[in-house]
Amino acid sequence: MRNISGMRLLKFYIILILPLLAGSCGEYGKILKSTDNELKKNKALEYYAAGQYVKASELLGQILPRFRATAEAEELYWINAESNYMMRQYELAGSYYRNLVEEYPYGKHAEEATFKAAKCDYAISPKPELDQLNTKKAIEGFNIFIRKYPSSPFAEESKILAKELEERLVEKSYMSARLYYDMKKYKAAITALENSLKEYSESKYREEMMFLKLNSTYLYAVNSFANRQRERFQATLDDYYSFVDEFPQTKYEREIRRIYEDTAGQLGVDINATTENITQ
Repeated sequence: MRNISGMRLLKFYIILILPLLAGSCGEYGKILKSTDNELKKNKALEYYAAGQYVKASELLGQILPRFRATAEAEELYWINAESNYMMRQYELAGSYYRNLVEEYPYGKHAEEATFKAAKCDYAISPKPELDQLNTKKAIEGFNIFIRKYPSSPFAEESKILAKELEERLVEKSYMSARLYYDMKKYKAAITALENSLKEYSESKYREEMMFLKLNSTYLYAVNSFANRQRERFQATLDDYYSFVDEFPQTKYEREIRRIYEDTAGQLGVDINATTENITQ
């Protein structure tokens, strides 16, 4: 009996609500078809205040060109950008924020719009293994914001988010270089690792990447034709000295010692004499 009563009550509420919804949709449809731009503007503001961002954005999309160069234009552009941001339409929102800043560089929303344009690129920045165009755009946007508004309440957040994205680029660079190494394409790995180490000298992967470069150089020499081996083993020796100079205490000690001994043997270097020279 309790279930039957519950079903009847649910049906009663549905019957009660459906006309209201239909009336609401009908009203909105009439507003969309209306030629009264002032009405559309006022309703868009109402919808935005009520959190109905889709409706607000649709109406604003129809009337914004009509209000361009008016005293209300900047606020309407801002609300349109904010509506899209709240709908998580970040690509569109970012474009609207940038347009607003371009149109009103000294307007009351310019500072926050500059910040949020970068934050939109941050929101659509992908995982490290994918293309990082939006990551780079976001970093550039945050850095521009920090330079332009160093005392802004958004400045600290901009620094934190930019740092996070820079770490993503470091990881992307590391993964790309590591891929060549794992595929045993040692020549390409050497170049990729060298470029990554130059670009991101403070990388948290630095020790591992320098080891991978050393081992790639060594394996490239081992697999070279005899007439090219000497110069490539010499390059291996140079990489070895660079590595131990920067990381005298390393978790790769056993591996680099093996590389060094074989490389020194290939070049006819006296291992003991060289060790004594390094110690001195």
